[in-house]
Amino acid sequence: MNDFFMNLQDLPVLLVFGVIIIIAFYFGRTVRLIKLPSLIGFMLFGILLGPSLLNILGETQQEELAFITEIALGFVAISIGLELKFSSLKKLGGGIISIIFAESIGTFVLVTGSLYLLTKNLSLALIFGAIAAASAPAGTVAIIQEYKAKGPLTKALYAVVGFDDGLGIIIFGFAAAIAKNILEAETGIIESNFWLSAWTPLKEVLLSIGIGSLLAIIFSLLAKRLKNSGDVSILLIGFVLLGIGISTIFNLSLILTNMVMGMIIVNTQSYELIQRIHDRLPSFMPLLFILFFTLAGANLHINTIPSLGLLGLVYIVARSVGKISGSFLGGLFGHVDPKIKNWIGIGILSQAGVAIGLSLIVKQEFAGLGRMLDSGITTGDYIGNTVITVITASCLIFEIIGPLLARFALKKAGEIE
Repeated sequence: MNDFFMNLQDLPVLLVFGVIIIIAFYFGRTVRLIKLPSLIGFMLFGILLGPSLLNILGETQQEELAFITEIALGFVAISIGLELKFSSLKKLGGGIISIIFAESIGTFVLVTGSLYLLTKNLSLALIFGAIAAASAPAGTVAIIQEYKAKGPLTKALYAVVGFDDGLGIIIFGFAAAIAKNILEAETGIIESNFWLSAWTPLKEVLLSIGIGSLLAIIFSLLAKRLKNSGDVSILLIGFVLLGIGISTIFNLSLILTNMVMGMIIVNTQSYELIQRIHDRLPSFMPLLFILFFTLAGANLHINTIPSLGLLGLVYIVARSVGKISGSFLGGLFGHVDPKIKNWIGIGILSQAGVAIGLSLIVKQEFAGLGRMLDSGITTGDYIGNTVITVITASCLIFEIIGPLLARFALKKAGEIE
């Protein structure tokens, strides 16, 4: 049997794609029969194919197909940006800004405080708090598009999951800089420059905004000359891929780059041009969601769940409470629509790619830092290993319950028929 699955791994990539799309599609249809979103079916199929079970999509295959995840996230980001029209956001009021800051900073403070009380390790607590602030937009956007949700809560969700990425990266940069200085102070030698370390993520955000803006200007100049919706969509696909490629080269946020591009396009161009984009964009998004969530499921290692332990449980609870209560308080102070204030918090709990990416950065950059422990590794090594284990396991939980709660919130708000 193992030889059979090993042979499957040697099949042509296009054949694998075809099989994944067809079977995942029917997995999605099946879970819809029990009133669950299709993406849960895609993820279950991915888990079945991944290392946790059949291992058809092993680590090597996942690395080879990683570009699919990047493409899907790029189009999720442009979709978010195209929904962020300033006139619509103005109707939501300035409260949406207070929600974004309150839920991100509130989650950081609550997770950091909870884990410090548990572990008495401030560096570890700061890192977990910073990673907790980030959300995963793909699950929320997939739910919105699958159920054709419309209304103020839908608009607010687009805004919050979009801007979460940039703010989360900034929070992580400052927290990681503080944590590094604490670890180096343990050894009596402080080599790192706090402001230099903190400037790196801020530079990443600013460059992402700059490149996204430049791409939007060039796209707009070219798209104005096109009259056919198909031609406009081809041009948009090229610019999204361009944004992903540039972001990869310069280690920028591809989500922020493409979201800014979409936001500038929708706020500066004519209704006719935006309508041509909206005519075609939804037609290929379902295909990308099938591939994205199947691969996301393959990346979820269910055998990591037992490794969560008390620390993992505290992280999950503190992050959930921080997101929900922070959003509520932000909405309360911002005087937003009651259904936004009451339900947006449970719609933004998904967490995946960005969080895992940040945990990999921690493992790499903290290696060898701090004092030597009795186990033979440094404090930095311990933090890196702990963070990547707990974040990977908790993302499995958040990626499953996040979309379900987003759908529940939209139903309660009356924005899903």
